[in-house]
Amino acid sequence: MEQRIFFYGIIAFSLAAPASWAQEAQAVKIGFSSPLSGPQAAAGKDNQGGFLMAIERLNSQGITVGGKKVKFEPLVEDDQADPRAGVTVAQKLVDAGVKAIVGPYNSGVTIPASKVYNDAGIVMATVASNPKVTEQGFSYVYRVAANDIQLGGKMALYAAKELKVKRVAIVDDRTAYGQGLGNEFEKVAKANGVQIIGREFTNDKASDFMAILTSLKGKKPDAIFYGGYAPQGGPMARQMKQIGFNALLLGGDGICSPEMGRLGGEAVGQQVYCTQGGAILDKAEAGAAFAADYKKKYNRPPEVYAASFYDGMMLIAEAMKAANSVEPKQYAPALAKIKYKGVAAAYEFDDKHDLKQSPVTVFQFKGGEPVAVTSY
Repeated sequence: MEQRIFFYGIIAFSLAAPASWAQEAQAVKIGFSSPLSGPQAAAGKDNQGGFLMAIERLNSQGITVGGKKVKFEPLVEDDQADPRAGVTVAQKLVDAGVKAIVGPYNSGVTIPASKVYNDAGIVMATVASNPKVTEQGFSYVYRVAANDIQLGGKMALYAAKELKVKRVAIVDDRTAYGQGLGNEFEKVAKANGVQIIGREFTNDKASDFMAILTSLKGKKPDAIFYGGYAPQGGPMARQMKQIGFNALLLGGDGICSPEMGRLGGEAVGQQVYCTQGGAILDKAEAGAAFAADYKKKYNRPPEVYAASFYDGMMLIAEAMKAANSVEPKQYAPALAKIKYKGVAAAYEFDDKHDLKQSPVTVFQFKGGEPVAVTSY
């Protein structure tokens, strides 16, 4: 059988595996939590793709932990981007006996769910960006992407220093993610001489922003910073164009996806900027190879966090191998000390279990797609 070897970071994978592998291997359950239905389903399915690709390649590689062959078994759950559903999912995965959880995606889901996982002694690797996720001091909770301080702050710096904006209005969706992102943007923007001329709020189910936009247009801001997600960001951009509101539209990783263009159409162009954690994916060999293989497998390109969910699973596997155990109590200390070069970033954690270094990339939309401008 022809074999193909994948090199992502420090691990090599073979798609060929012994025929008897499934019978011999110890099954290790790994949970996944993201929105797979509702307005944010596109982001959740992007995450799921990266997670399942990691599982498949680890199983194909045929790893051993503590001298025992291991086969990872994914347990995929839809948390609907809803805090209550996320807690229900967390309890379900705990009861199922998972040894780790990759996710959730949303900060509003992650903050309450993290207590369930931590109390059960289960390692959680999340991309949720609100600083509160790691400020809780939970020993089993790890953030594998940039936080709001980095995402919102870097967007504010770029807006002030490179885009030369002077007056900005802030709109957030009242989720833990959107508010946290807006707060960090406001803090850094003010420190760099940007005037905040208004702050409005909506919600993560809204589709009509005309009243907010009409009010803000009269205040003549150079830009709007939106703390929220693409299902609202796209229509917001379209409605800005409809009323002739020509300000820049800025945001964080929640709007940094092709879904903005799908929902906003021609209104999502070069006046829209966003930030995403990690270096420019297609500039690194591992990133370009990952993107090509992801597209080949799923017939779509990876979007915002597919690579981070992939890396999160790989980190967990590396920690298990280092500790010679699949038990979270044994391998969590190894994860805390890990140094790992992944697809999206180089992973090394501080005392809070945030990344010691998390580069942020600024994107500008062209033809409805986010195109990397610079790492900032």
